[in-house]
Amino acid sequence: MTERQKPPPPSHTGRSNVPPIVSNAESDALPEFEAFMLLPRGPPNLKDFLEVIDVDMMKKPDENNRQEHHTNLYDSNHLIIRRGKPFQIKITFNRTYKPEKDQFWLEFLIGRYPQVSKGTYIPIMPEQEQEQGKWRSTLLKNENNSVTLSLCPNADCIVGKFRMYVAVMTPYGIRRTPRAPERDVYIIFNPWAEDDSVFLSDEEERKEYVLNEYGTIYYGEASNVECRPWNFGQFEYGVLDACLYVMDRAQMPLIGRSDPIKVCRLASAMVNAKDDDGILVGNWSGDYTYGVAPTAWTGSVEILVNYASSRNPVCYGQCWVFAAVFNTFLRCLGIPARVVTNFFSAHDNNGNLKVDVILDDEGKINTYLTKDSIWNYHCWNECWMTRPDLPAGFGGWQVVDATPQETSDGLYRCGPASVQAIKHGQVCFPYDAPFVYAEINSDVVYWKRNKDGTQEAIKVNKQHVGQMVLTKEVGRDAQKNITDLYKFKEGSEEERLSVETALTYGLNRQTVHMEGNDVDMEVRLQDAILIGSDFKLNLEFRNRSRERRTMSIYVNGNIVIYTGVTSKEFKSQTLKVSLEAQHTRVVDVSIQSKDYINHLVEQAMLHFIITGRVNETTQILTEQKVISFQIPKLTVKTTGMPRVNEEMSVTVEFKNPLQKNLENVSLRLEGPGLMKTKVKMYSLIPPNTPLTWTEYFAPSKPGRRKLIACLDSEALRQVYGETEVNVMV
Repeated sequence: MTERQKPPPPSHTGRSNVPPIVSNAESDALPEFEAFMLLPRGPPNLKDFLEVIDVDMMKKPDENNRQEHHTNLYDSNHLIIRRGKPFQIKITFNRTYKPEKDQFWLEFLIGRYPQVSKGTYIPIMPEQEQEQGKWRSTLLKNENNSVTLSLCPNADCIVGKFRMYVAVMTPYGIRRTPRAPERDVYIIFNPWAEDDSVFLSDEEERKEYVLNEYGTIYYGEASNVECRPWNFGQFEYGVLDACLYVMDRAQMPLIGRSDPIKVCRLASAMVNAKDDDGILVGNWSGDYTYGVAPTAWTGSVEILVNYASSRNPVCYGQCWVFAAVFNTFLRCLGIPARVVTNFFSAHDNNGNLKVDVILDDEGKINTYLTKDSIWNYHCWNECWMTRPDLPAGFGGWQVVDATPQETSDGLYRCGPASVQAIKHGQVCFPYDAPFVYAEINSDVVYWKRNKDGTQEAIKVNKQHVGQMVLTKEVGRDAQKNITDLYKFKEGSEEERLSVETALTYGLNRQTVHMEGNDVDMEVRLQDAILIGSDFKLNLEFRNRSRERRTMSIYVNGNIVIYTGVTSKEFKSQTLKVSLEAQHTRVVDVSIQSKDYINHLVEQAMLHFIITGRVNETTQILTEQKVISFQIPKLTVKTTGMPRVNEEMSVTVEFKNPLQKNLENVSLRLEGPGLMKTKVKMYSLIPPNTPLTWTEYFAPSKPGRRKLIACLDSEALRQVYGETEVNVMV
């Protein structure tokens, strides 16, 4: 029996005259001569008519076109322009152009089966006024045998790579320039143009959110924020083509590529490979044998270029990698974007605005019944655009999230959701606003489960989730706290109205009634703790009653992934605490490095849950504390005069701080305009052993640039270093 053949893909036949146009790469060449009539045998004599000798696209980085369009930084030999702004082309003919006698025009085409009505075929006469959906052109100069034209694409033009022809009218037909790939024109979004839907009025913000090739990503824990450098590299060779390939791979109709809302929504699905063979495979398992550990990446360029060249998803990514690659995609296409980090981000709470923690009647956590999770931090993106699909006032920053968490309309994607709508509880508007609202506004509800199976709420923490939202400051490497863009102050009248509004649109927040309690517990910690160190937890108890209290306290310590998922329990201790009336007492809990150091995973985080019961009143006490260790930095130093095309060196230094061997260590080094990514492997680095790596490079671009290094091993991750290099011409 023969194997059943795979059915052919669905055909457009019977539904439309042409298949859907979903590829920028596919094209149909126009004929060099398009006859009007049946011609006599042999080619017609066209020597008396206008003939194109040369077309100068004025595409060099130092020429006006790319300088004025802010595209001079792209490492490309093509003309790259932003829509809604004029650019110039110089055409040389075999003789002087005579407007009263000669007729020529330009043709811009994208994709197959180009049509004027769809904006995929754009004919432009030398003098053409701006009309709705059409380009504007002006004849600037006509001297000797050359003409210089100023062309202005409409501000809602399709974004992509256009083919360009010059056509000349003759009595016999249309004569065209041959297909010339070097004349292809890339058209991208324009935040400098007021008519473009991504227009951003502040020049300093445009420099940061569109032109800055470097960024800072914040991670860790809200009281101990760490930062890591990232090379977005949106202007590096091959990145722009990779971004266009992403849209082709998703089979996005060309006509939809003029709308940043559609582009962002599609890309939020394509950056992850969960259901559409997108850019990055997510992996939180700790086993990265068949790829690169998420913590080892230093930039987006290698990921995007590898994806476009191999046509296969790249392994592996986690939330900050998804966000960083998405940021590169957006900035490369001209959409203002930034990476933001939400500290203590609620996940999978089914729209009920609460995360449930279940305790038994002794106060110990019930790990079997506690299913909701809170990520210690979660990174997503914001992009800037108008929202004509929403009521006035909801444009500006929009949340888009490429980390595969929940499906939206059948795909793992999220957004764009208006930040302003989220703040005011207007979660009825597209896209995915309820999910984002819950990530920053959920309550943590602690429940006591009785022996008969009933549950009663014993504590509600309204301030744990969404404690802080950070992004990079404009123009400098510093934190910018943007929490107030997402939520009003807890307990304020505005916050109450926001929650009530969200509830009217389908979200559910359960009202929890609790009896008054008279003992308080707070967990404190000394300043930042270096990985591998011993430390103490300080438990402070306050008795507000007029009677003595005795308590049974349970300290549970777990190794956790940053998503809040427990890897291993390493500490379990019971304390008996007595507290006199109206008194405060501090109890220290000692944590030794030997208990946790061999069990650390991923980003070296510990999660303590301290619970207990007051014997006299049966009051349940509970607190949580996440500890993010301080990781040593790499030292990155350069030697030599930083000049374009002159050799210099960079040295990376590191010393193993752990009392154990580091095995299978990777060290990555890169810097846009300085050097492409280089990787060096070390099989073993013994304890307290120094490491030195020197590489030579020649800068290719002038200006202030950065070299970023990252060391990664299974036992020690998130080890970074950077240095700034001011390259002179």
